[in-house]
Amino acid sequence: MAKEIFRIVTRGADGKLRIKDYAKAEALLKMHTQIGIDDCSTDLDLRGLPVFRGLIGPMPEGSNVIRYESPEVFEALTKEWFATKPTRKSRTKTRELEPVVE
Repeated sequence: MAKEIFRIVTRGADGKLRIKDYAKAEALLKMHTQIGIDDCSTDLDLRGLPVFRGLIGPMPEGSNVIRYESPEVFEALTKEWFATKPTRKSRTKTRELEPVVE
């Protein structure tokens, strides 16, 4: 499925996340300077999309959203993600088989 929504995530003066969605890349091109195109993403839908000065991205978010973040947001969310401990599921213990005596 093609990505359809361009999402910009920044931090407001009050410290809260600000999320703004756009339907087309042209709207972003009016507000941000394009410095290249993505040519190495493992998500093939992102290849060829613009890379903007001052934003980290493009990165996938869900099935149809292309996400760009300010460096401050990227760093904070990455630290939060890294600090979360993964929940470990305990394995079921297998019984050792008794040797066959003949």
